[in-house]
Amino acid sequence: MSKPSRKNEPDDAARKRLPRELRLRQLLGVSWRLIRDEGTDALTLGRLAEAAGVTKPVVYSHFGTRNGLLAALYEDYDVRQTALMDEAIAMSGPTLEDKAQVIARSYVDCVLTQGREIPEVLAALNGSPELASVKRRYQHAFIRKTGDILAPFAGSNGLSLAALWAMLGAADALSNAAVAGEISREQASAELQDTILAMVRRA
Repeated sequence: MSKPSRKNEPDDAARKRLPRELRLRQLLGVSWRLIRDEGTDALTLGRLAEAAGVTKPVVYSHFGTRNGLLAALYEDYDVRQTALMDEAIAMSGPTLEDKAQVIARSYVDCVLTQGREIPEVLAALNGSPELASVKRRYQHAFIRKTGDILAPFAGSNGLSLAALWAMLGAADALSNAAVAGEISREQASAELQDTILAMVRRA
């Protein structure tokens, strides 16, 4: 008599064949969904494994710890934000107004696309010194990028780090307000653009 097949054997085989990079994309996608549906506090490696339909060792092999998962989520978000801005900058006009508009819209749009999930991840990052350093590293990268884009339009004194940090703070505050529905996407983008223009023109 032939051995009866288990219903989930094809799924198990498919999971084993999934390349590591595709598995990572799947796990990150499930993680974002869990945060959206259940909140960051519910996001554990065990819960992720359950939701993704994989074993815990698979999840642990990718992230190691919950902090590793949160850091990977922030990196995933930052990579998409950077790609969005790079593409928009490449297609933008040559003026300061063009560049300021692209930076503002790209930042706000990326946060809105991620919805309430990214503010929750950022809050979790701030709760750990290890993860706060990850967040700070990507913040520095964003400041360097925007500083390089805007530097040709600044005066002889250049753009100060203090001004660039203030711009980033405004970008976060305005984007989060748009996510919360307190202001519109257009209002957030316009105000951030004005902030960027004022910063550069003061330099």
